[in-house]
Amino acid sequence: IRRQRQMCIRDRLKYLYVQVSLWEKEETCRMHEKGCLQMISNQVLQNTLEGLKEISRIEFCIIDTEGKVLASTFSDFSVQAQDVQAFGQLAEENHFGKLVAHAPYTMNACAAKENLRDFAREIMADDLKRMEYTPGNYYNFHPGSHVGQGTETGIAKIAEILNDVLTEEQSTTVLLETMSGKGSEVGATFQELRDIIDRVEKNNKLGVCLDTCHVWDGGYDIVHDLDGVLDEFDRVIGLSRLKAVHLNDSINGLGSHKDRHAKIGEGQIGLDALVNVVCHPALEGIPFILETPNDDEGWKREIALLRERYSMKGD
Repeated sequence: IRRQRQMCIRDRLKYLYVQVSLWEKEETCRMHEKGCLQMISNQVLQNTLEGLKEISRIEFCIIDTEGKVLASTFSDFSVQAQDVQAFGQLAEENHFGKLVAHAPYTMNACAAKENLRDFAREIMADDLKRMEYTPGNYYNFHPGSHVGQGTETGIAKIAEILNDVLTEEQSTTVLLETMSGKGSEVGATFQELRDIIDRVEKNNKLGVCLDTCHVWDGGYDIVHDLDGVLDEFDRVIGLSRLKAVHLNDSINGLGSHKDRHAKIGEGQIGLDALVNVVCHPALEGIPFILETPNDDEGWKREIALLRERYSMKGD
């Protein structure tokens, strides 16, 4: 069982999305980390359920690539007022910045099959309601893959779902993530994201999360021309919409359209270029999030390294 580290374990308190892979080789498993859940055997499913039963106070759902629920413990899992109050106190005492929730990777807002789009619409609408328990934060999602329908159709379908779920009353800003262009992904260019934004009626509720691995793999040279890339972003989308950065190195080269994250300083982007991103004045004050293939100790080392290099840049 492979669980996505970010918001596939969804501490917004409703579901635990579990990713199951039957491949033995770690490298092969990593290639499938961000796609839909893989089909699994009855025995593996049973073992999965037995393991998940031991996790207290978390609901979970396992779905297949068709969007069919294989197993779940869905219940009307209400958010408790005391939990919200306790979190608010914790956030205040520890000077939390903006929270950046991540939608499930299984969600495809421009899928060809309507049941998959219905799933995306329902999940996003429910998530946005729950986000209001911690008002004024961010909800990030991958725009989706058009799966052969064409980019224009994909853009129209993504905008349609956003028009369905966004409300004037919400305080949450929904972030479109920059993508690498792997397969039929929508959002690999700044213009594609702009086209989505322009079709959304309440686009004052929209922003963008820039993923360094994705834009590099998508062909934006943040190593040799970071200023130029940010200038283009500003011209096409507007830097005022850039609300968060996913800070990742990349296993692959510029324009590879692969989306394979690497540890900070161990990929083709490199430490110096990523430090330049962190220190760029246009990005000051926005949250940076590590999505590197690491563990707790590894992330601690990366954070310490980036802080050290940030301080050196400041000197």
